[in-house]
Amino acid sequence: MKSGYGLLDIEKKGVSWILMDWKLKVIKRPSYGEELLVKTWGRNVKKVTTYRDYEIYNENNELCAIATTKWALLDINLKKIIRISPEIINKYILNEKSVFEEEELSKISIPEEFENCIIYTVQRRNIDVNGHMHNTHYLDLAYEALPEDIYNNRPYNNLRISYKKEIKLGDKVNCYYSHIDDKHVVVMKTNDITNAIVEIWN
Repeated sequence: MKSGYGLLDIEKKGVSWILMDWKLKVIKRPSYGEELLVKTWGRNVKKVTTYRDYEIYNENNELCAIATTKWALLDINLKKIIRISPEIINKYILNEKSVFEEEELSKISIPEEFENCIIYTVQRRNIDVNGHMHNTHYLDLAYEALPEDIYNNRPYNNLRISYKKEIKLGDKVNCYYSHIDDKHVVVMKTNDITNAIVEIWN
């Protein structure tokens, strides 16, 4: 990456961006094989977190999807989140525009009761460059936890995943499902510690 803090720079810089939270809204589904234009920009930098927003357009310049993401910077040697320095901030072009009306991702409440639970043991194929379960695999697990009739109603147009604690190789993940306020909620836990909360809805 032009900023010097991309995937290939992790070992040299000793830091890695990690995804903390994200929200996606599908407005119009593109056709298979269609070329897409993705616009993205950083915004709202705080001491240890920053946001990056996205707009996806199809070949007719129609807006297909919007997303916002929340990131933190991880010291890969200390395995802890560190402050985003002015030097790093200045490497990026920032914009005040937010794709959603609400500028920040609000806290997700954990349901008090659950209707279903599955248990999954994390495999090597689930692990990313940081040694954690890859972000997209949380969605795969959430889909597995959905009741059959809910699962068969795919695709859903809205998605939110909030990451609380990393999931690692060999972990046994309990995926608890609940239906709250028209949203399908899956809470992932290992050893009774919440790792992530997934919301799916139309």
